[in-house]
Amino acid sequence: MSVSAEPTSVDPRRSGSAPADTGTARTDTLRPHAEHAFADELAALAAQDDRPRPARWRLSPWAVATYLLGGTLPDGTVITPKYVGPRRVVEVAVTTLATDRALLLLGVPGTAKTWVSEHLAAAVSGDSTLLVQGTAGTPEEAIRYGWNYARLLAHGPSRDALVPSPVMRAMAEGRTARVEELTRIPADVQDSLITILSEKTLPIPELGQEVQAVRGFNLIATANDRDRGVNELSSALRRRFNTVVLPLPETPEAEVDIVTRRVEQIGRSLDLPAVPDGVDEIRRVVTVFRELRDGVTADGRTKLKSPSGTLSTAEAISVVTGGLALAAHFGDGVLRAGDVAAGVLGAVVRDPAADRVVWQEYLETVVRERDGWSDFYRACREAGA
Repeated sequence: MSVSAEPTSVDPRRSGSAPADTGTARTDTLRPHAEHAFADELAALAAQDDRPRPARWRLSPWAVATYLLGGTLPDGTVITPKYVGPRRVVEVAVTTLATDRALLLLGVPGTAKTWVSEHLAAAVSGDSTLLVQGTAGTPEEAIRYGWNYARLLAHGPSRDALVPSPVMRAMAEGRTARVEELTRIPADVQDSLITILSEKTLPIPELGQEVQAVRGFNLIATANDRDRGVNELSSALRRRFNTVVLPLPETPEAEVDIVTRRVEQIGRSLDLPAVPDGVDEIRRVVTVFRELRDGVTADGRTKLKSPSGTLSTAEAISVVTGGLALAAHFGDGVLRAGDVAAGVLGAVVRDPAADRVVWQEYLETVVRERDGWSDFYRACREAGA
């Protein structure tokens, strides 16, 4: 017996579904969902998108890629880039979602896997909230379904007692589900996705029923390169995914651009000073992170030891945002070396013994000798004192 899976009207407060309207997010929302924060851009794209759309997609694949990569529409509307990276990577990811293959976004920490996943779901389905957050304690019910035990004890197994997972809701409504940090989920729980992704069916043996996915359903998972060996995907599950690797930014300029854009967005929600006043410090933070991450200075002349941390773009964003908060609340509002020094130290020195040696060597042999960096050197020495 199959359960009807046609899309239904759902209370967003109960289910996590996006509201019907695409108005801008409430001003008191600290971190709006993508479909709310960029509602105007999504609406402009939808209005001018005359290309074929897969079933239940809000936009065509071309428009989804434009939403992520940015561009200017024929009417002059500017679509801001959500992802700065190779165009082909985004095109392959979007195309995968238009097929019957699920999408696995793979990469080292800080390569915007979660960010890309959210914006893909927002552009395709208009709803990025059908999310399973993977942890070592994620149960099978988070992917399949659970039960309202009060109703279960009172009336026995029934559809009213069943609590659908985000994945089940996505199947029933023809939307995009998201599974974050898939390799952190226990292997036996991971494998509950196999039938869903291969047969597009979720059996409910307690009721003798099943939920069949309607057209438009697909799933985006993210996984961390550094988590290999934690809970590796079985070969059976990996075959159900098309894997797209998100690379680190290719150039310092690209990484500075990414950090600047994200810090501006975060800063606006926190009423922090404008980023342009601190571009020089952003460039310094990015330079330090890239050199220590790559194990060589930017000019290629000096080899360096790398610390244990990832020093990702996401961490650079966090360091700069923290620096802006210091500048706003305890300074003159202009981002300076002293505002970011402690954050850089905290990001680099994760292992107090080994990493501190790496940092001190870099500080004395590279930063100290670099023209125009004397203030940064002094600030870092003071932060580490």
